[in-house]
Parts: sequence; structure tokens; C-alpha cells
Amino acid sequence: MVKDVIKLGDVATYINGYAFKPEDRGEVGLPIIRIQDLTGNAYDLGFYDGEYPEKIEINDGDVLISWSASLGVYVWNRGRALLNQHIFKVVFDKVDIDKNYFVYAVRQKLVEMGMKTHGATMKHIVKKDFDATLIPYPSLIEQAEIATNLNKVSRVIEARKQELQLLDDLIKARFVELFGDPVIHLDKGETVKLDTIADKITVGFVGEASNEYVDEGVPYLRTQNVRVNRIDLNGLIYVSESFHNKNQKSIIHPGDVVISRVGVNRGMAAMVPDSLQEANIANCLIVGKTENINPYYLAFYMNMSFGKRPQFGASVGSAQGVVNTSILKKWEVYVPDRHMQDDFFEFAKQVDKSKVV
Repeated sequence: MVKDVIKLGDVATYINGYAFKPEDRGEVGLPIIRIQDLTGNAYDLGFYDGEYPEKIEINDGDVLISWSASLGVYVWNRGRALLNQHIFKVVFDKVDIDKNYFVYAVRQKLVEMGMKTHGATMKHIVKKDFDATLIPYPSLIEQAEIATNLNKVSRVIEARKQELQLLDDLIKARFVELFGDPVIHLDKGETVKLDTIADKITVGFVGEASNEYVDEGVPYLRTQNVRVNRIDLNGLIYVSESFHNKNQKSIIHPGDVVISRVGVNRGMAAMVPDSLQEANIANCLIVGKTENINPYYLAFYMNMSFGKRPQFGASVGSAQGVVNTSILKKWEVYVPDRHMQDDFFEFAKQVDKSKVV
């Protein structure tokens, strides 16, 4: 008789990767695969050319689960490699289960697992909680049907992502066509410091505000709401009017530019849209009205130059350190003709309309 649900610990064996030391990483041998190599946030792949436990070798088709810092399920397809710590290799040796179905079932449970993470610095799933997590367990035929249907949906989603990426690339190309490479202007001394042209550079609310959360009230942005060149309103929360009025310094207005200070969004900049007429913000830097600068251009400029010349001391996506006001005030900005900036903003708005289905 087929069970309705099954514990992950009863499905397979989960082999944790090896704790490679920094000195183990070289330039020859098999690639050492870390979590950031799975998520695409690393560009410094290391290699190992010594002896290793056979169980940590991975090959195409292996299912990998990152269980620390960033939770994720991946199907490996980049050839023979070695698995670093904090990642499980799944060995399907306990029950009959469709591998593709398993991947989708675990992905669906990631949010639930994330609520059970532990650790003050690096969040991780405790093995016993992982093993105890339940997933639906229909018959093999049903599993295969579900996986096939979800594969079709995934292909549609992936195609849409590629479309959106091409549109983003079009905006970036237009930026460079109009204004050139930010690094070149910086090298030529054709920039000015941000604090000489902004009427306000400050920081949002820093502290615990969860006791002020309400079902309806003033929109309250957090670092996760600040993305590259856009404000993500998914998961938006609200704070009380009294909190908002008490914390005038962290109030934001349409046309302000906000920059995330910490976390994986660290250094990402976006313009506050007109839809947020009254809002407050946590742990982000705020740049008020700037002389002769379109705020969308400013945010876009920050994001463009950030990846090429890390003026904040770390690349986008780095969770290390905190971006502070003293650093931001000395940010070097190239100020081209305002009409060109406004034209670029209008071009970007038109392209963004193409993203709406």
C-alpha cells in the first residue's frame, strides 16, 4: 500500500560534502562545489588534486541540497566534481521515488524548512528536522505525471525569465550607449561626490520594529524589498502610524533613491516609485533630491558601477559588512545632461511595460 506522505529521512541517504580547507583549493584537479557555485554568486571556482572520499564525488544527474545559509535543490549537470560541506548529495537507496518528482517536492518544502533554521550567524537546517520533513508520496505513476507537468511549467517560466533578462540587457546597453562606462568617467576624474549634489543622505530605521507591524497601515520596506533598479513589493509589511510619525528620519518619498545596507541585497539601489506616496524603511540608506540628477538614472548608475568598481568594498550579493553613510557620501557620480537622463528613464519605462504579460 502506497503511503500518502513520507519523511525525507525515509526516502534516501543524504551525504554531506567534505570540509575543504582554503589551502586545499588550487588551480588543477576536480572542481570543489560550494553553495555559491550552485547559486551562481561565485566566480572563483577552486580545484582539488589530492585523494578524497569517493562518496563526495558528484556527477551529472546527481541531486544536491544546500542546507546552510541558502536553501536550495539542484540537479548537477556540469561534469565530475567534488562536494564541499553544507551540501547534501542524495542517494536514492531506500524507496522507489521519481527523481524529478523528489526535486519538486523538496523545493515546495523549502519555505517550511527555512522556518526551522538554526544559528546566529549562518542559518542552517538541523539534520533531524530535515529528516522529519514530510513530502507527499503518491504512486510512481502519479509521481511521474506530476513531474512531467511541472517540467512543462518550468520550461515556460524559464523562457519567460530569459525574455526578461534580454529586456534588462537592452536597458543596460542603452545606458552604456548614452553615458559610456561608469569606470571610464571615474578614471578620468569626470565625477562628483554624491554629498555635493544630494540634499539628504541618511539611514533608515535600525532596530527591532516587529512589535509595530500591523495588518493595515504605512508601508514599511526592508532590505529584501530593495532590488537592482526596482522596489519589490512582494511580502510588503506595514507599521503603525505612530511608529511612522515618530521616525521621521526613515520616511521615504517618491523619487528618493534607497540602497540596501546589509545581507545578500547589500549595495543594491532603486528609486522609490510613485506608488509609495507615504512609506518608511528599515536598514537602508536614503538619498533625497539630487541636483540635476534623475533618481532612476542615479540608482541605475550605482548598480552599474557597483559591479565594475566596488566602491562599497564588496560585490553585489555579498552579505559581508555594512554600507554606511560616510561611504555613500563619497560615492563618485557622473552627471551627464539632464535631458539625456530623462530620455533614458522614459526608455526604461517603455521597456519595462513589455515585461507585463
